[in-house]
Amino acid sequence: MDLQLENKVILVTGGAKGIGEGIVNVLAAEGAIPVIVGRSEADNQQVVDALKAAGKQAFQVVAELTRPEDSEKAVNAVLDKFGRIDGLVNNAGVNDGVGLESGDYDRFMASLHKNVVHYYLMAHYALPALKASKGAIVNITSKTADTGQGNTSAYAAANGGRNALTREWAVELLKYGIRVNAVVVAECWTPLYERWIQSLPNPADKLASITAHIPLENRMTTAEEIANTTAFLLSNRSSHTTGQLVYVDGGYVHLDRALANAD
Repeated sequence: MDLQLENKVILVTGGAKGIGEGIVNVLAAEGAIPVIVGRSEADNQQVVDALKAAGKQAFQVVAELTRPEDSEKAVNAVLDKFGRIDGLVNNAGVNDGVGLESGDYDRFMASLHKNVVHYYLMAHYALPALKASKGAIVNITSKTADTGQGNTSAYAAANGGRNALTREWAVELLKYGIRVNAVVVAECWTPLYERWIQSLPNPADKLASITAHIPLENRMTTAEEIANTTAFLLSNRSSHTTGQLVYVDGGYVHLDRALANAD
């Protein structure tokens, strides 16, 4: 299916690694111009260079999104370069383990800046351009808002906020024809996830215990699968879809876990 994304300028925060990189690669393959917004110029540029070597378009902007002013700077840099913004993917964040027992006020607030404040700021500053293009917003969120995880109060709160903002913005932006949706991630295989698994005493056993509880095919979701759904939601092929939380998780959150081990 042609997603009709050719030459669409789409910002992807945290687009140099993991799920963000997967989204950038899929958008580029669809002919869009993904713009990586991330803190490491070297990491950003490595992805851009690889895409350009493959004949694709891409751009990057260096921004430390925990600094509120960097969101505005990133949006302005993209507008200076292209004069338009057709889509925004809020993706950057980290499950940083700021729990109720293990955290404190400063760490909790810092985590919210890492994980949800810049979602709001990127959308706020990009909004005039999105109004002009009738663009779309996709927020990448986590199942922790639904299921809890333990010892991650700030990240869970941020994802609850991401989900709520998705539906709030979908309502507020109806009058502009701007669609807003979220893709909810559960167990997705990324380099960061792999590093976490490898840090455990018995990584192979731990991974097997996780995948055993993923109903569809007993395997991790891939970054490309998250990216494919994200690209669809950004495109006019999903022209009457807004305010939705779309779970790309192999049934992990909503299906009976007993199904994972059923014969």
